[in-house]
Amino acid sequence: MALRRCDWLVVILSPKAVKSMWVKRELSYALIQKRFQNKIVPVLYRNCDYERLHWALAGFQMVDLTGDFATGCEELLRIWALQYKL
Repeated sequence: MALRRCDWLVVILSPKAVKSMWVKRELSYALIQKRFQNKIVPVLYRNCDYERLHWALAGFQMVDLTGDFATGCEELLRIWALQYKL
């Protein structure tokens, strides 16, 4: 499993992702791993009912790409403590 080699999990949220068995499995795996504590970032790519994927997503800091893409990228990089310049 590729998640064993990752430091962070970014979950790209869309209607298709919410229906995906694999997205659900990988998110569930990451949620029980201590090393992913505070290192799961949900990214809203398309409006969807993401709580159907997992109820815990509502408690995470969400990056919203449905509006201004540049602002969403800045927010994601801020979470990772990186700087973004246009």
